[in-house]
Amino acid sequence: MDITRCTWANTDNPKYIAYHDHEWGVPCHDETTLFEMLNLEGAQAGLSWETILNKRDTYRVAFDGWDAEKIANYDDAKVASLLLDPGIVRNRLKVAAAINNARAYLRMREEGLSLDRYLWSFVDHQPIVNDWPDGGRPARTELSDRISKDLGKRGFKFVGSTIIYAYMQGIGMVDDHDRGCICRQRPREARRA
Repeated sequence: MDITRCTWANTDNPKYIAYHDHEWGVPCHDETTLFEMLNLEGAQAGLSWETILNKRDTYRVAFDGWDAEKIANYDDAKVASLLLDPGIVRNRLKVAAAINNARAYLRMREEGLSLDRYLWSFVDHQPIVNDWPDGGRPARTELSDRISKDLGKRGFKFVGSTIIYAYMQGIGMVDDHDRGCICRQRPREARRA
């Protein structure tokens, strides 16, 4: 039996299939995963998502399981070691952005605001299910513009509107699966399991 997936999903890569089938478009409320995905989407800028997905496990090790408190305290020696790690994107600006984002995230937490509550408030805590023509998703929306601008004011880096729209898809704030995709037929809870 043939399984139809979104046109963008590389069915030759098991990591891509797992990501498409069990994460993309599925609401996420886990703080660590939300922080991880924000940084991975930023790291993806100018590259393919598949490149980042293939490096995701190495990123988790290199960035201490995405522990924001540890990342916020990285020193020059740690940055130098990250820039030598072939398992991540060795771009000085992107590494610096992850450290900066950890600090911005910790400031949010000091204000009593979680990423989960902050992000999901933009959609009244309910995912937006879109019905674009297959493959006809936008690269950004008015909502991603607003979130991008607000994150920028809060000091986050690599959070342009296109990055944020991809992030919204990745964490399930929006569900943009193609009309014929198998994931449209399965409940979100089943996809996450």
